[in-house]
Amino acid sequence: MKMPDSALKNKKSDPSRRVRRNRFRRAARILLIAVFSAAVAAGAFVLISDAAVRKKAEARIISAGEAAKIEDADCILILGCFVKESGVPSDLLRARLSRGIDLYRSGAAPKLLMSGDHGRVGYNEVGTMKKEAVDAGIPSSDVFMDHAGFSTYDSMYRARDVFCVKKMIIVTQRYHLYRALYIAEKLGIEAYGVAADGDDWGGRTYRESREILARAKDSVKTVFRPKPVFLGEQIPISGDGDLTND
Repeated sequence: MKMPDSALKNKKSDPSRRVRRNRFRRAARILLIAVFSAAVAAGAFVLISDAAVRKKAEARIISAGEAAKIEDADCILILGCFVKESGVPSDLLRARLSRGIDLYRSGAAPKLLMSGDHGRVGYNEVGTMKKEAVDAGIPSSDVFMDHAGFSTYDSMYRARDVFCVKKMIIVTQRYHLYRALYIAEKLGIEAYGVAADGDDWGGRTYRESREILARAKDSVKTVFRPKPVFLGEQIPISGDGDLTND
């Protein structure tokens, strides 16, 4: 049955209905403004954090020749990266290993610390890394494995608390060095970085974009300093690297 025109007119002019509609519109506008403001604030925080991390770490990125002259470094920390199903290092990881092994041979530090992901059966970054170093002629006892380096933050925290590292040389690609050095310094480790090849290889835009977000995330973590996923008993880097073997 068709609603009478008078009833329809009264429904449209109902004051309470207009009030509810206006309240909804105001709430929607407030919500949109809040979401936009939060997005702007988050974006500003990310950009400011990125700039701060890069500025803080820049002076500690050095050449391989300069690293060879550093005195009393406990180790060369090589940060892990993707390993293929066949157990072969990815190109980025191979470049890191090559740089780290060269630094060891130059006398930059007496030990290598391989830190990466070995959190599941069938995937072992650090085992692959150690094999590459030993195959290159480095004594197994000089090569330590950090099986729980699940993140850059975890790697730095564990280097300090598990492996008792106070001074080290970090090897990874330059885009990654900024964050690693920043975290190390915030955790009280004297660290220097030597860049491996690979910054300008394929996937550069993705890696750098992801790293900007990671710098912001880890700048927050260094304030609150949560414990890593795993800690465990101390294995001093001055000892025998074979204690870390599987």
